[in-house]
Amino acid sequence: MRVGVIFTALTGLIVAVYLIFYVGVGPVLSATAASGWGGFALLCLYGAALFALLGTAWFALIPSKEARGLTTFVLGRAVRDCAGEILPFSHVGGLVIGARAIMLRGVSGPLAFASTVVDMTVEMVAQIAFVLVGLSILITHVHPSVASGELVRGISIGLIVAAIGAAILVVLQRKSFTTIVRWMVRLLPDAAGRASAVQSRFAEIYNSPVRLAVSLTIHLLGWLGTVGWAWLAIRLIGLTLPFTSIVAIEAILSGIRSAAVFVPGAIGVQEAAYALLGPLFGLAAPVALALSLLRRARDIALGVPILLAWQLAEGGHALRTSRNAARLVGED
Repeated sequence: MRVGVIFTALTGLIVAVYLIFYVGVGPVLSATAASGWGGFALLCLYGAALFALLGTAWFALIPSKEARGLTTFVLGRAVRDCAGEILPFSHVGGLVIGARAIMLRGVSGPLAFASTVVDMTVEMVAQIAFVLVGLSILITHVHPSVASGELVRGISIGLIVAAIGAAILVVLQRKSFTTIVRWMVRLLPDAAGRASAVQSRFAEIYNSPVRLAVSLTIHLLGWLGTVGWAWLAIRLIGLTLPFTSIVAIEAILSGIRSAAVFVPGAIGVQEAAYALLGPLFGLAAPVALALSLLRRARDIALGVPILLAWQLAEGGHALRTSRNAARLVGED
């Protein structure tokens, strides 16, 4: 499995480097540098704000009597996304690490697992709506061509598959808990040992339509927030693009990235998607690739300190566990 992940990541990296050289290293780097250090810092602050927004969507699912504070879920979401983007894991690995991060701050294993799965499902539903908007813009605003026609067909099929997948996830969480338990054994063994507790957490979350609706609304705002980030990056580079075009680019990109769920950080996939989508909506390929590089740089700038903090927390937890075990042995 690890060899496969490494091979996939290296293949994606080769694709990304090839695209940059094919389009032109000079124009891509020039467009990337145009935002300046101040602009890049602003993009990082915007990225941190997105963590806060998405963490709030997760927190909205938590029963009030169980809530450990908004900060816990904001940090958990930041760890989840950073792990998925810059560590050699798939998106699924990021979900597990994010759940572990909130457990370190006192959230029970059953609640961490159940809320992570439901949050992922709600975000998926919001993304389907987001991609559907992007597809509508593609159909109505882009001149028909072979490339756009193939893209429309591919996205349409992807949306159907995603909708079926989301429906299956909801059914599994609400009706077929045995399947979820099998998944738990592989991902979070500690939580799997308390299957009945996890089942009650799923039921508790799904029995509150208000919490689900609030989380869905915030996730929709989160997807629109990614559009705002791209709009800001393009303006900092010194260009303008219709907001609807940016919506389409980011929406379709998110769908393509999700389809490449097992590619670490969607490396290569993201760059190829930007290089394809940018020119369709009037954004030159070098600028589109510069947008991808700025996104990668933002992920690294935010991700390294966040993941280091998470590792320190893990180390502290391990040290406390070891000391407690030694104390119990000494008392015996």
